[in-house]
Amino acid sequence: MKHVRFCFAEHVLDVDLRELTRAGEGIAVEPQVFDLLIYLVENRERVVSKDDLIERIWDGRIVSESTLTSRINAARKAVGDSGKDQAVIRTIARKGFRFVGDVQVQQGGAEASVDRLQPPEQASEPPRHQVPALDRTAIAVLPFVNISGEPEQEYFSEGISEDIITALSKLRWFYVIARNSSFIYKGKSVHHRQIGEELGVGYVVEGSVRKDGDQVRITAQLVDVVTGSHLWAERYDRDLADVFAVQDEITQAVVAAIEPQLYAAEEFHARRKTPDNMDAWDLVMRALSHYWRVTRQDNLVAQALLEKAITVDPGYGQALSLLASCHTFSAHMGWEEMPNAVPVAERAALAAIRADSEDAWAHYALASVYLFTRRFDDSIAEFELALRLNPNFSPARGLYGVALSYRGRWEDGDRAAREALRFSPRDPFAAIYCGVAAYCQYVGRNYAEAIRLAREAMRQRSDFSGAHRVLTAAAGMAGQRDVATAALQELRRAQPNISLAWLASQMPFEHDAERKHYIEGFRRAGLT
Repeated sequence: MKHVRFCFAEHVLDVDLRELTRAGEGIAVEPQVFDLLIYLVENRERVVSKDDLIERIWDGRIVSESTLTSRINAARKAVGDSGKDQAVIRTIARKGFRFVGDVQVQQGGAEASVDRLQPPEQASEPPRHQVPALDRTAIAVLPFVNISGEPEQEYFSEGISEDIITALSKLRWFYVIARNSSFIYKGKSVHHRQIGEELGVGYVVEGSVRKDGDQVRITAQLVDVVTGSHLWAERYDRDLADVFAVQDEITQAVVAAIEPQLYAAEEFHARRKTPDNMDAWDLVMRALSHYWRVTRQDNLVAQALLEKAITVDPGYGQALSLLASCHTFSAHMGWEEMPNAVPVAERAALAAIRADSEDAWAHYALASVYLFTRRFDDSIAEFELALRLNPNFSPARGLYGVALSYRGRWEDGDRAAREALRFSPRDPFAAIYCGVAAYCQYVGRNYAEAIRLAREAMRQRSDFSGAHRVLTAAAGMAGQRDVATAALQELRRAQPNISLAWLASQMPFEHDAERKHYIEGFRRAGLT
């Protein structure tokens, strides 16, 4: 039997060994995605319909549109393609898909040398390691260095790296290089820029593990490979009583800290481009930075940037989910009328889920829509799904606390908000989490603690109207007349349309008793 390999660009798809390589480096591919690639390549002379794929790859079983789309996207990612470029796998409108890459077929025995596994056009020169540009930023997690002097601790340092790779891959906004590729640098001293060129990444996470008796010190840092600058670094000292618990805790802390740093770095790079030269990814990163500034004007700017991104790429899930989040947050802050905001947000959130059903941001956006339409069970379910998809997603955890508190479950809501703060203390939304915890304390009739947390939220973001609302109501209920009067004056400055009628109609309380309790605080503060 002949050993069949399909060669295209810098890739080799080995059918018999079930391996995909790029410039000689192995690429991790799920079995189902590998089968999809083989089928597309073998049928490259024709358009393959969705029914063809379902019949061949799923044996005729019913699958959702989002599942099919996610597998096509994964196949494109594996071969360095994207939904925007479609240089290898092209979508043919209303017909299906076609593999359009220039393919050469190699056949030979299984004993063929490694050199023969390279595409013919590379035989006369060394392999070029630089990979094709992706439609979003990629990140590599290098194996953490074991500096304990104990070889048996190697499994722990590698385990930390592998867990961070897995956790980062759940973000969906970034490509995360597979372990097989990033671990080739284990034990080697390689410049970050070289790693960036060879793996096609913009950022690298690296670190070390030092064990001393029952104690372990773990350091981690995030590096921009282009500039060589350290964007973030942290040190964690832990008791090793439970190795796996420590591993999970450190992974969660590292990923929660890294995520906002990545967004901020990408926004910085995007700002260096002129508006005409920004692609959909750049526009989303710019929008995200405005979204996190928590002001009415920034929210409007974010919406405009996202609408432009959707014009560039109508199926861009991240742009759609963030647009939905902008509208629901704007309505909650009183910047936008709820009847206008919610329908737009719901359409965008549902479109985001159709684009990528496993993106936590999409479910987070839909959860917010359901909250403000009083679909409490659906809202809680969507928040919990978002957190199952990405347990390190602090914005979802923080606003999950809001949903719980509006149901009267203030202790659960407070716990969720404080977990968001603990996991991501430098998060741009940290003020929001403080505000959520403050409102939970108000629901629990703990007015002094509500006032303290509201003030902390305002210290971080002075114009955060949600915190001003809690401070006003809590001071009113606590009988602190002077504080309440001053707080109401500042609230009116932050939210000019505030009134008892607005609170009664726009805030999504599940129980009438909680609505009356909240409004009573404002009435005592002097709001009419």
